[in-house]
Amino acid sequence: MASHSDTLVVFFGATAGANGGKLGSDEREIILLVWQIVDLHEKKVGKLHRCLVKPDTLELTEQCREETGLTLEDVVKAEPLDKVLQQFHQSVSSEVKGLGRSSYTLCVSSPLVVRQALHPEASKKNLVLPECFFSFVDLRKEFHKCCPNAGPVQKLTLASMLEFVGLPAVSEQTVGVREVRSMVQLTLCMLAEPHNHKFTCVETVKYKLDSGTCSKTEPVDSETVIRARGLPWQSSDQDIARFFKGLNIAKGGVALCLNAQGRRNGEALVRFINSEHRDLALERHKHHMGSRYIEVYKATGEEFLKIAGGTSNEVTQFLSKENQVIIRMRGLPFTATHQEVLSFLGPESPVTDGSEGLLFVKYPDGRPTGDAFVLFSCEEYAQNALKKHKQILGKRYIELFRSTAAEVQQVLNRYMSTPLISTLPSSPIVPVPVLTTPPFLPASSSTRDCVRLRGLPYAAGIEDILEFMGEHTADIKPHGVHMVLNQQGRPSGDAFIQMKSPDKAFMVAQKCHKKTMKDRYVEVFQCSTEEMSIFPPPPCKLPCLSPPTAYTAFPTLPAGLSEVALYQPPLSQPAADHRTQPSSHSGLLCPSATPVYEYEHELHSVLPQSPCFSLHRWLLRSSTRSHGSSCCPATSWCSRRLNYAGPAWCPGQDAGSALQYWSQGHPQLLPGIPTPARCHSHPVQLQWPVQRRGLDHLP
Repeated sequence: MASHSDTLVVFFGATAGANGGKLGSDEREIILLVWQIVDLHEKKVGKLHRCLVKPDTLELTEQCREETGLTLEDVVKAEPLDKVLQQFHQSVSSEVKGLGRSSYTLCVSSPLVVRQALHPEASKKNLVLPECFFSFVDLRKEFHKCCPNAGPVQKLTLASMLEFVGLPAVSEQTVGVREVRSMVQLTLCMLAEPHNHKFTCVETVKYKLDSGTCSKTEPVDSETVIRARGLPWQSSDQDIARFFKGLNIAKGGVALCLNAQGRRNGEALVRFINSEHRDLALERHKHHMGSRYIEVYKATGEEFLKIAGGTSNEVTQFLSKENQVIIRMRGLPFTATHQEVLSFLGPESPVTDGSEGLLFVKYPDGRPTGDAFVLFSCEEYAQNALKKHKQILGKRYIELFRSTAAEVQQVLNRYMSTPLISTLPSSPIVPVPVLTTPPFLPASSSTRDCVRLRGLPYAAGIEDILEFMGEHTADIKPHGVHMVLNQQGRPSGDAFIQMKSPDKAFMVAQKCHKKTMKDRYVEVFQCSTEEMSIFPPPPCKLPCLSPPTAYTAFPTLPAGLSEVALYQPPLSQPAADHRTQPSSHSGLLCPSATPVYEYEHELHSVLPQSPCFSLHRWLLRSSTRSHGSSCCPATSWCSRRLNYAGPAWCPGQDAGSALQYWSQGHPQLLPGIPTPARCHSHPVQLQWPVQRRGLDHLP
């Protein structure tokens, strides 16, 4: 502490880019360090030292050349930063010892050289800074305390402070030397009569991030919170603290944001100890974490509490132990016990307090989610645990990640609150009374005879999934493929598949997991139909688009009017040549407020069950090969809007048979449909108008 120090080391630094008030804002490296010792008791000064530093990137900006007078030839011959810092430490220690003093503290004209230049660069280069760089006094704040009438701290400069106390400006022209000598003059003036100032306002730089919890009732100043965007998905709170090295983050002040599936979305909310540090953090906008640049924006206290705040006593008790390393486990068997998890981690990674250091995440009704958090007392134990990543527990492989206290709160808040999607709301669609086909959505059951596909390419269709399943396609139940769309009707990258038995589902999950589909690996998990009803489709930020009037609600039909009329053009409109008709139809998009399953049910009730799904896919492929994306309106709707098609549409029948069935049994539903013979011999006839507007927005 400066109040107990015998000596001040007046310190100055310059970078290869912006200096002054923008020092460190452009990530440029330090190229110049200047320092001089001041004995606080004897009021004497030591020798002035000026050292050039060789940067890793040998480039100086034009602004740097003008302000410092240095050239590239000057710095090329210098020592790198680690050597210069070692020289600084040895020189200062020797000189302080020669004066008969025992301690010293840095004195700077602005905290930027320490917080925004020295610490970030040392962190990126994995340099261990001497302890003296973790505390310093800001000469401007000390001068403001000594001379309150000098003006606000932010507007104080070396020239204005010298002028206020009546000292002449230093005539030295060399950059660095001029600033240090000016600071030394001000320091001696403040120590002398009539001021007799004591340097006691010490600022510190935290060595590491302090973990902790945040209550939802705790007040959080919005002037202390930022949002970091573009983070690598595997980033931990320690990685984020390292990115903001030199700035002090509040205890438990890093909250990693999760998406709707509970995975990190590359964003984090960070809370600093005061607004000054928050403003310095904003200066790191588009600085780099590895090869990625990170965007930094202002955020609010409400946003931080929404992510990091918690009220659970169980979580509070779990996180009450400080300085613990938190590991998140994902994919645990639902039947896993505390003892099984402890045995999985092994004796080389002992959990803090045994079972008390293990927290299972559960749904409000007590069902396990497959997630858990584990506490370790040191980094070594946590590293040993991370080596178990993707090892098998029971019949499942387990994923392990570094986690944070804020993530524990966020995951518990997500699962313990009201489910994101409860039971499906009643459909606003008026059902067609002519057909009474029951809903195809499977009844809720805890039997794990289903698999979930996650990470599908957005362009993937039913055929792609069947090809991906390979030999296991024969084990799929009729009408057992359920592709999940978001609320706007766009593919979400997920699908559920009903298998004939739990054993079949287990075999698919084991053999198809992480297989590749269109250059993407797809994750396959065994699940139950009960979990299907809870699965939350991701929200869509696109504007809500409504279906055209012909498909909006399937209204109750007047007497004497069949369901075929739903697909017939209005009588008031003259027949048009489909081959030359412009693309002016309304888009066939599901309203965002209506669950996609409702549309599946209604279409399933109106159209014939088996041939429709085989036919519309066959027509889409045939017409696409012949005429780009042309197909009939009903086929276009089926292929674009329907998120379900069974793998066993017409067992034992090919596309030609399905087409023949369709054209004979329903000649009026798709007027002008060619016969199978015409289709095979004249594929050019497979051209119908396309419902274009709105579909262009779809993948």
